[in-house]
Amino acid sequence: MPDGSKTDKGAQRSIVVGNFTNSVLDPDAPMLGPVEDGGTIIANTAPGCWGPMITPSLRGGHEVTQPVFIAGAEVGDGVAIRIRDITVTSIATASGHDSSPEGFCLGDPYVAGRCPTCDTVWPETHIEGIGQDSVKCNVCGNAVTPFRIVHGYTVTFDDTRSVGLTLPKAAAETIAERANHYSALPDGSRQHSILNFAPSDMPGTLVRMRPFMGQLGTCPSIAMPDSHNAGDFGSFLVGAPHAYGLTAEQLAQHKTDGHMDIDAVRAGAILVCPVKVKGAGVYMGDMHAGQGDGEIAGHTMDVAGSVTLQVEVVKNYPLDGPVLFPLIEDLPPMARPFTDAEKAKGQRLADKWGVTNIEPLAPISVIGTAANLNDAIENGLARAATLLGVTVAEVRNRATVNGAIEIGRAPGVIQVTFLAPLAKLDAVGLGGYAREQYGL
Repeated sequence: MPDGSKTDKGAQRSIVVGNFTNSVLDPDAPMLGPVEDGGTIIANTAPGCWGPMITPSLRGGHEVTQPVFIAGAEVGDGVAIRIRDITVTSIATASGHDSSPEGFCLGDPYVAGRCPTCDTVWPETHIEGIGQDSVKCNVCGNAVTPFRIVHGYTVTFDDTRSVGLTLPKAAAETIAERANHYSALPDGSRQHSILNFAPSDMPGTLVRMRPFMGQLGTCPSIAMPDSHNAGDFGSFLVGAPHAYGLTAEQLAQHKTDGHMDIDAVRAGAILVCPVKVKGAGVYMGDMHAGQGDGEIAGHTMDVAGSVTLQVEVVKNYPLDGPVLFPLIEDLPPMARPFTDAEKAKGQRLADKWGVTNIEPLAPISVIGTAANLNDAIENGLARAATLLGVTVAEVRNRATVNGAIEIGRAPGVIQVTFLAPLAKLDAVGLGGYAREQYGL
């Protein structure tokens, strides 16, 4: 296998990534690197979602960076990713709620776009003019896109990248005429910019910017469309008629849940991901300018941007999915570390009632994914129980009194966020990240 030839020798302290996949994460494809354990990855990422969605030659619904080999990362380990910086470079973007016209795909519009006129699957396309019929098939010249915007908006950002404003029709069309410029598409990107569609159904709306990574993780151990590397979107692969169809067992075994759309995966957070192929294959993409919990429209403000990560191998990581140490301000109120004043009150209670030890606690957010939110919660609870070596019933209690269930993305990505016993996090090699993140 191409990545199997890599060794720890000659590992780089840092690497700059400018290459993208064809929207498929393939463990047999070459990786960049190796980067040393503790090294730095810098990348210029392309927008996810809408741009790749209207570019049917791409096979995964996103456009993510070529995976990077991490020296020392073996199957069964984890990789801790410190997100040092996320900077939006797009000047504008467009998004909206979608529909998928009949006949424009083979089973899945994200994975197998099809021209209904000439029956070409994954057709190469080009742009003519602006609007929702601007993507044309290179073979027959007819309009071809697997998705249409039902209700959408074009938004431009201020120079400080703090706020955005949605635009009226004339302004959206002006931006569409120079779509690649305003979207700041990286040179290696193959997608058509969604700015070409010029949607303008919601003008004059002010929005906050709070950038984060919708895709950040490690390579799955089977070839998988990038946006489907999660339990909810991945369920569309089960029994699919295209080349990337899987069984339910294969999906569970091979996915790494890199596509989370969790808004707390932002600068300053620490994300720990499972390693399912030698070298881990750290990749990223689908940067969002901002999003409310749930991404309930199905899509948000996808942007290009620069990302800096620091990576570190965690040996013998016990989970098959990610855990997150969010910023304190991103924690639900019940899951935040206790203040000194609260601890003092607790100690007085302990003294009064003869409690000899108050267990040290630390926040942790365990990711769960599945075809729907209920099953994703069960997945997250089971993973948290495995991590701590306790029962699911105990995790339910801890998440109730000292935490919360948060929705990353509908239909099926959640966070089980709670205060966990610090000694149990130490036992699986994660206690140090909690201490680092929360000053414990």
